[in-house]
Amino acid sequence: MIYDPEANIMSLELTKDPIVNAKEFGNFIIHFSKTGKPVLIEILDASKLVGQFDKVKDKGRLKRIQPVPEA
Repeated sequence: MIYDPEANIMSLELTKDPIVNAKEFGNFIIHFSKTGKPVLIEILDASKLVGQFDKVKDKGRLKRIQPVPEA
């Protein structure tokens, strides 16, 4: 995971596959391979999202995050 404080973007690389297109979902941009597999997730205004996690964690509502099983 990489955070660019100047752009306020967090990037999470999921695979090394080549990116052929991307789709924007609000503050998220998901880049896909030619088979439709997510390759990279970018979070715009990332500091706001991190701040929200901190609020939830501080209230004790954030327990353990479980990984999503691969299909």
